[in-house]
Amino acid sequence: MERIKLDDFTRFHFISGLEFNNNGSHACFAVHKANLDQNEYDSNLWVCEADSGKYFQLTALNKERAFTWLNDNEHIVFVGLRDPKDKERRESGEEFTVFYKICIHGGEAVKFFEVPFSVSQIEQIDDENFLLVAAYNPARPPLAGLDDVERAKALKQRKEERDYEVLETIPYWSNGRGFTSGTRNRLYLYNLKENSWQPMTGEELDVSSAALDPSRARAVVIAAPYKSKRELENRLYLLDLESGSLSLLANQDHFRYYFADFLDDKQIICAGTDGVPYGLNHNPLFYTVDLASKEQRLLTPGLDLSIGNSVGSDCRFGHSKSLKVFGEALYFISTEGAHSYLNRLDANGRITKLTSSPGSVDGFAVRNGTMLLVRLSPDRLQEVYRLEQDREVQITHFNDWFANERRVVKPDPVTYTNGGVEIDGWVLKPVDWDPRQKYPAILNIHGGPKTVYGEVYFHEMQYWANQGYFVMFCNPRGSDGKGNDFADIRGKYGTIDYDDLMGFVDTVLAQYPSIDPERLGVAGGSYGGFMTNWIIGHTGRFKAAVSQRSISNWISMANTTDIGYYFVPDQIGADLWENTDKLWDASPLKYAGRVTTPTLFIHSEEDYRCWLVEGLQMFTALKYHGVEARLCMFRGENHELSRSGKPKHRIRRLQEISSWFARFLKGVEQSEQS
Repeated sequence: MERIKLDDFTRFHFISGLEFNNNGSHACFAVHKANLDQNEYDSNLWVCEADSGKYFQLTALNKERAFTWLNDNEHIVFVGLRDPKDKERRESGEEFTVFYKICIHGGEAVKFFEVPFSVSQIEQIDDENFLLVAAYNPARPPLAGLDDVERAKALKQRKEERDYEVLETIPYWSNGRGFTSGTRNRLYLYNLKENSWQPMTGEELDVSSAALDPSRARAVVIAAPYKSKRELENRLYLLDLESGSLSLLANQDHFRYYFADFLDDKQIICAGTDGVPYGLNHNPLFYTVDLASKEQRLLTPGLDLSIGNSVGSDCRFGHSKSLKVFGEALYFISTEGAHSYLNRLDANGRITKLTSSPGSVDGFAVRNGTMLLVRLSPDRLQEVYRLEQDREVQITHFNDWFANERRVVKPDPVTYTNGGVEIDGWVLKPVDWDPRQKYPAILNIHGGPKTVYGEVYFHEMQYWANQGYFVMFCNPRGSDGKGNDFADIRGKYGTIDYDDLMGFVDTVLAQYPSIDPERLGVAGGSYGGFMTNWIIGHTGRFKAAVSQRSISNWISMANTTDIGYYFVPDQIGADLWENTDKLWDASPLKYAGRVTTPTLFIHSEEDYRCWLVEGLQMFTALKYHGVEARLCMFRGENHELSRSGKPKHRIRRLQEISSWFARFLKGVEQSEQS
């Protein structure tokens, strides 16, 4: 078997969006793969037969990823831009979404319909009507209905307006979407026969999601009023599709809903929290809402699970739902410890865990007793599995080659106790490890902070192990998977989490004498970038550092990033007007004058989450104080560079990091890695 190569990820297949049709005979999913020539990702739709497990490719133009099943169980509708004239219209600045229809039994895709706005969700009501969630900006009304002269005039004006950006709301930009000031999501009812659409919600209501009831006559809507500031709190509404009336369902003050759907024709099941007492990171609870009385009832009072999958990996692409209703039960993914599982919640509040294998459930589909999973395992990349009682039977084989041909290192678990709190972590030993030799080691710190490392395949860390490094990683306090108390580090950034990380390093060094304590490196992104910046200002034990998409200054972070105006006061426990000193005391930049560690900074030009200025400030401070530093900025990338950035950019990023560690931990100059 061969060593893992830096660019092996460009051959991986990533799976997302697994969904059954209504009768459960077939499931559709998207498969993504890097295209180095185009420096992008090819995405196509595949279909799996539920009974036989046979799967086949449905589309082949490499641009199909967002889809929905039609009610006839034989056709799929997907978003596409196949007509050259449509591509020209898009390039001219026109906003629209084109839907194509394709039969799973054969034949070419045909244009189904088009609407003059960007659609993020589509639900079929009947043969003629669809419910759409689409972006709307009062300053940029749709061009539909204009004649050719008016359209040309409007497009010319839009082109001229590209030189200006007028901000009237916060947030004014969004990571991965750019400037979004004034943009909201509205509900539309589209009629296929008449090719007409009408808004079902007002201009100042921002819609998060909509779900149809079993009769397709009503929809439950999560939305929030949005004028000058988007609030975190939102409300549940009931939309009557025939009359168009929108009524408030549950009048909960200071409440945030994450999910809502019809459990049956009499009640809604939803997930949400008031944030008391754990703030933004409070794990949501499940509730039911009676449609007759509109009373909201707590369904899971003792639940302290993280809903959704927060097990980190750099080997995913695309989106999959983590909660779905079927058969008067809710199926959902939870993160527990270092793994994620599929669960079933019934109307009485009973939760049944349906999976038990280590790793990560990245997506699922359930229908008529059949359950399919998209799983990422410790020794295997993503594949589709069928859940058969307690067994998970692999159906697809897109990535078998990797497990058969590459030397994947099994993580060694390392657990230690700090102040009565158990911290879980792992160590990857170098490939061909010789206990008589000394090796450099890298501490890798996850983002979040409310995420987790686990035992699933993580390409960059496996590559480093294949390059002769020990790699150590753990879940300090602030991480997910162990309940609200463990995850709550508000006002404590850089204190107990720092102690947990340093104690973990001490434990690993004691257990693995092959590690050379004089050749330690540290790296991390987002929260991990913050911690990297913090660590190099508080200890000189690391001989090289790589800080990615980081935070260096909570004062500049507070009023500039897309989440800053609410995230910083919640997490640090201070704002710019009441307690600036606390923000500065918690900022790594304050301690930059102490740094002696050579540090590489990785940032993306369009990262509006932890934006470029955070890295620039820290880089400048180190250079000012004579510390060796380098900053590599990626144009056209955002906060997701390491996970879904352009393939060539991801290669360059890993080359930069690996060369930096090779220089300072191995004493070799490496411009390129094998």
